[in-house]
This record gives sequence, structure tokens and C-alpha cells, in this order.
Amino acid sequence: MTSSDGVSLAVYESGDPERSTVLAVHGYPDNHTVWDGVVELLAERFHVVTYDVRGCGESDKPGARSAYRMEQLVADLAAVADAVSPDSPVHLLAHDWGSIQSWPAVTDATVGARIASFTSVSGPSLDYAAAWLRAVHKHPRASLGQLAHSYYIMLFQLPGLPELAARSGVLDRGVRLASRGKSSAAAAGEPTRSEADKVNGLSLYRANMLGRLGRPNPRPTSTPVQVVVPDRDAFVTADLAVEAAQPWAENLRVERVSGGHWVVSERPDVIARLAAAFIDGRGPARAAEPARHGRFAGQLAVVTGGARGIGRATALQFARAGADVVVADIDDVAAKETVGELRELGVGAWSAHLDVSDAGAWEYFATTVRDEHGTPDIVVNNAGIGLGGPFLGTSVADWQKILDVNLWSVIHGCRLFAAQMIERGQGGHIVNVASAAAYSPSVVYPAYATSKSAVLMLTECLRAELEREGIGVTAVCPGFINTDIARTTIHVGVDDETAAERSAHQVASYQRRGYTPEKVARQIVRAVAAGKAVAVITPEAKLLRAISRFAPALGRRVAKLDLNKI
Repeated sequence: MTSSDGVSLAVYESGDPERSTVLAVHGYPDNHTVWDGVVELLAERFHVVTYDVRGCGESDKPGARSAYRMEQLVADLAAVADAVSPDSPVHLLAHDWGSIQSWPAVTDATVGARIASFTSVSGPSLDYAAAWLRAVHKHPRASLGQLAHSYYIMLFQLPGLPELAARSGVLDRGVRLASRGKSSAAAAGEPTRSEADKVNGLSLYRANMLGRLGRPNPRPTSTPVQVVVPDRDAFVTADLAVEAAQPWAENLRVERVSGGHWVVSERPDVIARLAAAFIDGRGPARAAEPARHGRFAGQLAVVTGGARGIGRATALQFARAGADVVVADIDDVAAKETVGELRELGVGAWSAHLDVSDAGAWEYFATTVRDEHGTPDIVVNNAGIGLGGPFLGTSVADWQKILDVNLWSVIHGCRLFAAQMIERGQGGHIVNVASAAAYSPSVVYPAYATSKSAVLMLTECLRAELEREGIGVTAVCPGFINTDIARTTIHVGVDDETAAERSAHQVASYQRRGYTPEKVARQIVRAVAAGKAVAVITPEAKLLRAISRFAPALGRRVAKLDLNKI
């Protein structure tokens, strides 16, 4: 088709033309092929149209810089929309420079009427960005951070040097560097980028950037807008992407995803899902509920062992921060009581029966949570039991039980829910409750300490593995907390009378210590918000951690003490 100034634009259509039209606009240095993975998925339900922006792919390549001004790019977009969907508005999906040129179209009174919705990925409005940067006094650190990410804009204004970088492969290496750390679920291959695409696309920057940023004209829009924010975008910070649009986009949704700047080609499944849900008027599974406030508002937390103690307190603390909560426990009555308390806080709450030592039960539980409530944002593997007694007094059955509950339950929870989080592509956080015993050897609880030490190491390994997926992992080492574990700990290798005495001594000691589960829960929620690797809770837990790291010989001497006599 031909634009208003006679430039021929290469347009590509997929799917049924009788269905709603999705118009996808590519950025720099790409052409329409950057959308291939998304097109394949969306074409099953929509009429999907892509085109090569002027200067790229099979479209004409005007030589004059003035031919690339924003007004002409908007006219191209409008011409394509009119040609492929003359009788109904289109749903706009754009990335990078495609988004930058789409914002003025959305905010234009005439062209905007042809746009039913707009999903923007990694491309801010230049007008909104300039207005945001001019208010630097309100967010100096964020503004400086974005300027540091935008170094290339000034480089692209230089004569000759950017063209040399494009032709010599330097630009390609920069693109690959910006895409490093891809998700394990990332699509194979890369979009096709020609030398002409890279060189001609420089005119987009030279014809628009400095003038638009120097003389911004921000206009509001009532068009539904979805801003997709990759967590590892090398060029557009989350602060700019979200905060610049908030004052002007009246109907704004923000979706954070795990990925880099080219997430549209790395995770086409995620982009297609978010775009389709937005077009359908559907958000996340819990978006239809009344708006709530809090650090974790609208998120879903799953807490095992959530009926009592640290689990119950953590469930309540996440609810106070706005999260919906699934309480999993083997005690159905206590779990339902906790759910009642959660609902009084105004959040969604559900209970589920779960024997954490049963691998099959875990499979059913994880599938049920996903199907009924969606993939959780936060998973707290808290369920655990205590076991005291000497190594030679601990039977194989005792070992099997404590490892099934304390270690294998964490393995199951991490394995199943991490897989869901990776598939969703929007990050998440896993919390594994270990213990100060994880780094404090003792003759009193060798089996318990072994199980919790394994949890701590598993958590450290998993944190390294899942970082590229945008999934945080935190180990919690509480210390001596006044919970039911003191009463329910089994003491092996001794007669019943001695076991009862040790249990009574442990209960009394924990009660005298008086450190409550509520205090632990507050620190767990803060650790998730801060993305901490290890949250060591009580003063004694911190002291034991320091001993294990800086005075291990002292730790080995302490290990010989019989804590049942202290």
C-alpha cells in the first residue's frame, strides 16, 4: 500500500480478516519479522497485521531525513489501519520505536478514534518522557538512571559513526549484549535485521528525538493502554515506562514481565497472552476484584503450613499488604479458621488440604491453584516438623519422615511453582523457611539440622538459577520462635519420660524467649519486597550465623553442648 506522501509500505496479514484486527508496529533496528512468533499465536483468534516501517524491510526507503518525522510515521500507521480495517478500529501492539510512534497516534483526536486499545512494549511517548524528565526534582535518581540508559540517543546524532557501527557489526553486538541472560523459555533464533534496516532507521532518531524532547506536547488519552515493562530492559527503565504515562493515560494497566528489551521476540507467548487478554478486556485472574492498596496488592501468595505459627502469621501479613492468599495445611479446620481471618482483611483467601510429604498431593495442589486462581506470585514453603535426638538414635523411618516434610516438600513446592512462574513469564518470588540450625551443628538435633541445611543450600542454588527468569528466592532462618514446633517436636533415642521432659523444657524455653511468629512474618514480607537472599531473623540466629562464618571452630565447640540441660 502507499502512504500519503507516496511511500510504498510492505504490509503482511495473517488470520481471518473478519475478526478483530491487531496491528503490530516494530521498532529499531527491526522489521516486521520481529513479530513472527507473536503473529503465529495471535492469528489463531485475530486478524493480525504487521508492516515494515518506512526505511525498513521491503518498504520504500526515502533519503530525506524529513521523511521520517513523527507526523509522517503517524500518517503511515493511520493509512495501514484504514486499509486493513476500514470499518472498525484496530488494536495496536507496538515495541520500541513502534511504540514511540504509536503514542502520538493514540493521542491524536482523529487517528486515536481508529484505535480500540494500545499495548506498548519498551517504547515510551517522547512527549510524556520529556515532561517526566523536566520534573527531575521529583525523582532525581530515577531521571539520572534513565539518562544513563539513553546514552545511545546522543551517539546516534553523530554523523557517520552510527552508520559505521551498523555496517561493522558493532550495533549487532550491542543488541546481543542487551539480550543476554535470556529466560530458559526464550524462543530460539533472532529476528532478521538487514544492514539497510540498521542504517536507515537512524533517521528516526535524527528526525525526531531532540526536537520532540526539547518541545514536548503531552496530550491525554482515554484509549485503554497497557504498558508492558520488561525487568531487564537495557534502554527503558521501569520508572520512565510507568511514571511518564500515569498522568496522561486515563485507562492504564501495567504488566511487568521477565525479559530484556527484545522480549517480544524472546517470549512471544507472554506478549501474545498479555495482548489477547487486554483486547478481551481480561486482566490477571484477580483483577476484577475491588482495588486494594499495599506493596503486594492484587498478587497471589501461597503459604504451606499456613494454619498456624509462622505460616499463619505470614499469610496474614501478606494479606495486610494487599495479597490474596491460599493457605495449604494438613489441618483443615485450622486452615479454614485462618482463611476466615484473612477474609476479614478484605482479600481473597482459600484453604487447601495438603500433606507436604506426598509428591502426588503436591502435583494436584499446584495444578489446582493454577487452574482456579492463576499462577502464584509468591510461594512460601513453610511447613516443617522438629526432630530431636542423637544420630544413632534416629531410625531410617525418622530420617525418611523429616526429610519428606522438611526437604522434599520444599523441593516439590519450588519445582512445581517455579515451572509455572517461568511459563507465565512475569517473575515471582519463592520463600523457603530454613532455620538457624541450618548453619549451627548440634548433638541435639542432627537430623533436623541436616534437613534445614539442605533447604538453605537448595535456596541459594535456586536463587542463582532463577535470577534470569525474574524470580527471586529467599531463605528464612528464624531462630527460636514461640510456635507449636516446640510442643510437636519428636524426641527419639530416649525413653518416653525423658522425651516428655525434653519437650516440656523446649516449650518453656521458647516461651521465655518470647519471639513471636508475627515478628518473623513482618521480616519475611520485608525480605520479599527487598529481594533478600537470606533473611536471618532473631539476634541469636544472627549470632550463630556470624559464628559459622567467622569462627567455625567455636561453632564446633557449641555443637557439643546438650541444649536440653540449658
